[in-house]
Amino acid sequence: MDNRQLSDVFTLIANLSEIKGEIIYKTLAYRKASESLLGLGGDINQYWKEGRLEDIPGVGKAISEKIDELLSTGKLEFLEKLKKEVPPSLADWLQVPGLGPKKIALIWKELGLTTLPELEKAARAGKLRGLPGMGEKSEAQILAGIESLAHRSGRLPLGQAYPLVQEIIAALLKVPGVKEASPAGSLRRMRPTVGDLDILVAAQDSGPVMQAFTTLPGVRRVLGHGETKSSVEFTSGVRAQVWVHPPERFGTALQYATGSKDHNVRLRELALTQGLSLSEHALLRTDGSGEITCATEEEVYADLGLPWIPPELREDHGEVQAAKAGKLPKLIELADIHADMQVHSNWSDGKLSMLEMARAAAKRGMRIIAFTDHSVSLGVANGLSIERHTEQQQEIEQAQKVLGNSIRILHATEVEIKADGTLDYPDEFLASLDLVLASLHTSLRQPRQKVTERLINAIRNPNVDIIGHPTGRIIPDREGADLDMPAVLAAAAESGVALEINAHPARLDLDDVAARRARELGIPISINTDAHAEADLDLLHFGVAMARRAWLTKQDVINCWPSDKLLKWLKQRG
Repeated sequence: MDNRQLSDVFTLIANLSEIKGEIIYKTLAYRKASESLLGLGGDINQYWKEGRLEDIPGVGKAISEKIDELLSTGKLEFLEKLKKEVPPSLADWLQVPGLGPKKIALIWKELGLTTLPELEKAARAGKLRGLPGMGEKSEAQILAGIESLAHRSGRLPLGQAYPLVQEIIAALLKVPGVKEASPAGSLRRMRPTVGDLDILVAAQDSGPVMQAFTTLPGVRRVLGHGETKSSVEFTSGVRAQVWVHPPERFGTALQYATGSKDHNVRLRELALTQGLSLSEHALLRTDGSGEITCATEEEVYADLGLPWIPPELREDHGEVQAAKAGKLPKLIELADIHADMQVHSNWSDGKLSMLEMARAAAKRGMRIIAFTDHSVSLGVANGLSIERHTEQQQEIEQAQKVLGNSIRILHATEVEIKADGTLDYPDEFLASLDLVLASLHTSLRQPRQKVTERLINAIRNPNVDIIGHPTGRIIPDREGADLDMPAVLAAAAESGVALEINAHPARLDLDDVAARRARELGIPISINTDAHAEADLDLLHFGVAMARRAWLTKQDVINCWPSDKLLKWLKQRG
């Protein structure tokens, strides 16, 4: 079994446990394990062989034993028993917007329905409206949700696609004659999810490239094998294709294959106004006088009278017009970030001590690290009582003495925004911390007005500095809370609180659309790793990619500010 398959198992356990009515902390533990497995940089089988399962964030003794059983036997007795108690098909219902575990359990137990087709048929027949708490409006919402599922695509999370493409490219760059290799498509544009993996290679002779590609480890079957294009399917079900182009035409090929479709249409329209026709092979002069070949993308854009447009912006959201006017922003870069404002230690559900994590962050160029261990009500994450916070502060002081000026450690918290909208700690305690990050983890399926009010209550609390992963989504398994985002952004703009782009590839929350609107409203953005282990610190580039897609500059992101400016901002917020 690979990382994705194991992740799916624990997601299924969490879903069925929720429907069964298991306590929330247990289901959260399974979701945390699923999230960690999906975002894990290495192969889970290697961790297993080396006896390092419990090094993975969210994997303790009980979860590691389940992983061991799955990898040893291919089955899990615990899950088989759970399936006998709760029909596995009910887990599919959780994908229906607005249909939570309690309502699913009610429909199943009262009407005996177990499949989506049965649910749809019952809703159309008006059989749900008689159930407690349900009416015609509920039926209509369920039918609309079921219909929306038909339009979803089975796209791959960026966190799974990105490392696989990097492995493929590394292998292809070793092939003699290969001059360059690059991802293309939605992966190069760093969308949160991608379709098939597209890779372009610059080489005069395609034969050795195609041979290397179609015989890569993990290839289950070859879908196509040609001179310019080959396609394969890996054992995980992921499909990838490689195109080979001559080096002198690589620029136009890469630009074309990167997309987006709408961006390319805009460029072709611009080319026609200049007597040119843009294709993946070259720029053709429409008067028939010849072609212009481009070895690099920079040449393509220059020939159209434009500066090079970063791939993350190529969505036809005004980037071509901005380029023509010389108004493209200087996008944030990974090297601009010098602070990580959401990190977890072994005081809650992290794997390392604060000293170990701070050293690892300093090694990566961080100058400030905030330990935002979970608050008391999140028992599954070993949330801290106020008394334990006092002990933690003492350890922070000791660690700071050891580290000196290499990095500044902040005593912080990821305080839970509870189901009733209150925060997990009293205001007087929150005011004593260096930084307060407030997050939603539970009751995400509350009605829009209620869950929005919860978040806005936290935003308006003067002790809250940052709102962590605002919607609470988990890609691809859990949609975020149904927030009234314009109302959330308006409250944030009024209060001056920062909104987080959580860099974990299973979150990437805020998304780029909301983050760009936040920038327009002057809302500060914070990009954080939410690291629970040292390896998680290396996920920061995913958050930076979302910020780039949102047109953010380093001035928009508080993690890029000079240390004294950032600390002053926190102090002024109280």
